[in-house]
Amino acid sequence: MTTFQVLGPVAAFDALGGRLNLGGPRHREVLARLIVARGRVVPLPTLIEDLWPGDPPRRAAGSVRTFVSALRAALGGAHPIATAGPGYAFRGAAESVDAWRFEAVVARSGPDADAVGPLEEALGWWQGPAFADFPDAAWARAERGRLTELRLQAVEQLARARLAAGRPELAVPDLDAHVTDHPWREDGWWLLALALYRCERPGDALAVLRRARGRLAEELGTDPGPRLAALETDVLRRSPGLLLRPDGPDRVWASAAAEWERNPVLGARAKLESTTSLLRSLAVHGGGPGTAVARHAATVAVAEQLGNPRLTARVIGGYDVPSVWARSDDPRSSAAIVAAAERALHATEAPADRARVLAAIALETRGLRDSRGPEAAREAERLARRAGDPALLAFALSARIMQTFERAGLAAQRGHLAREIGTLAAEHDLPTYTILAHLVQMQCRAALGDLDGAAAAAEALGDAGERFDSPLVPVFVTWFAAMRAAETGAADAEARYREAARLLAGADMPGVEHGLLDLALVCLRLRRGERPGPVHDPGPYEPWIRPHLLLADGRTAQAADAVRALPEPPPDHMLEVLWCLAGRAALAVGDSGTVARAEHALAPAAEEIAGAGSGMLTFGPVREHLAALRSGGANRRAGC
Repeated sequence: MTTFQVLGPVAAFDALGGRLNLGGPRHREVLARLIVARGRVVPLPTLIEDLWPGDPPRRAAGSVRTFVSALRAALGGAHPIATAGPGYAFRGAAESVDAWRFEAVVARSGPDADAVGPLEEALGWWQGPAFADFPDAAWARAERGRLTELRLQAVEQLARARLAAGRPELAVPDLDAHVTDHPWREDGWWLLALALYRCERPGDALAVLRRARGRLAEELGTDPGPRLAALETDVLRRSPGLLLRPDGPDRVWASAAAEWERNPVLGARAKLESTTSLLRSLAVHGGGPGTAVARHAATVAVAEQLGNPRLTARVIGGYDVPSVWARSDDPRSSAAIVAAAERALHATEAPADRARVLAAIALETRGLRDSRGPEAAREAERLARRAGDPALLAFALSARIMQTFERAGLAAQRGHLAREIGTLAAEHDLPTYTILAHLVQMQCRAALGDLDGAAAAAEALGDAGERFDSPLVPVFVTWFAAMRAAETGAADAEARYREAARLLAGADMPGVEHGLLDLALVCLRLRRGERPGPVHDPGPYEPWIRPHLLLADGRTAQAADAVRALPEPPPDHMLEVLWCLAGRAALAVGDSGTVARAEHALAPAAEEIAGAGSGMLTFGPVREHLAALRSGGANRRAGC
């Protein structure tokens, strides 16, 4: 069988391992571009644009056909390059491409000793950056990023497997290089410190944890998360829990996982569905939703490679983890899951299975201005009600909640959906949805100005989080307390926000974390009449913060340019806040068009508190912003 290398320079090898002569760079680029498409057809115009972006030669189509013909000749009679419809497709077997084999190994490798050999072999397949020949090619960027992230996860998985095998000394060198090159990966620091401790080097373990603190502050401007802080405390106390006990839960887990891996009765379908169940548990009980969604995307990709759309649908639908934030933690992985879900949907007939896949589409398209997400959420709810499955209906309703940010002022609608989820959870023992219902009720009551009701919901949320072992709940409860302090004018509101941000830093929720602290502090300072800056990590909120920073520096002309360049706020928890920021900045620079747009957008939320629907920050009552916009607009129309 001919095999293909993309984990490094693009190459092909015959059945005996001899390198095949594929021709020049353009030939290899055509092959690589088709491999990236994973069996899907790449139309000829797309190939031309990808090979010569913006400036194709006159005979580009003929050149591409020549490249394909030469590749087929080089690969021999059983070549995998098919002509299909308007273009070409790579139809190679899943095991023929090193990247695909690598994904499969990572997806099926757990933290057990038996994973050491497969992971070591798989990591050895990397001969450089993925698609190394084409570092600037736009078509390779997303796939290279996804594979690179998967490789970093594999390094950490290998370290866990070596620790489970009782060989911490083997884990140390690779982990040291890993954190040096990727200092933002807290899991890497945690594993390195633990490995050093198990090598009876507690002083070195403490030094690594302090080094992690310095690098995180230097690279990201943040403190270590609670997991690293807890490990430092355990190392100082010489906690016996840091040593792998033969009868401890880690050993029981490793033994069970190893037996599961060795079991010859379990086929690919059973293992993929079991992996999905495990990832679901990790997301709910502390593995981190950001990491879990990337691993889920890898599992979905493996399912697709098996060529069974129904299995793919079951893997996608089996990850029925409700989202709590209307911005994706990993847009690339979300997009990959949605694309696979749309393909699987065509082969899925059972209403319950279709409902799960549609709900997954709705959840993974949250925060996007696209009609597909709301349509999928409504259809998922309709099918779930027909199926009569309470857990499925709760999942579909959670998707509906994430698709209710298309306009301002929909907190009451989300509260209504949350009440139904809460009823289902109470009647049918659905702990995850009990937590979700309390969280959304806390957010909605805060948005509607009922801070006492929101506080009661936060207390119920905290109790449920403790009862059902959800480590993410304290993050939201702490942020709510900070938000309430800000809304009630507490002098320590800024300190509370900063403390909440330290807790969020280790929660693996990048969609929530990125830019949140700076946005909260800018809103707090502007309400107090203070300078909005300094800011350190405005993240996705930078376009709306920038005009206020420029105005504070007296750079009105630049602020006016920034206001004119503002995009439409995305449909998420910060919709009202961003419109308020846009409107107030527009008012200051005299941009009457943006003032009118902000006033129109905010009018349905006149009785809400801007940002409080997130449960994490506040920009004050929307009616106050509307009054300012209307007064300023009227004055300008009157020539005042």
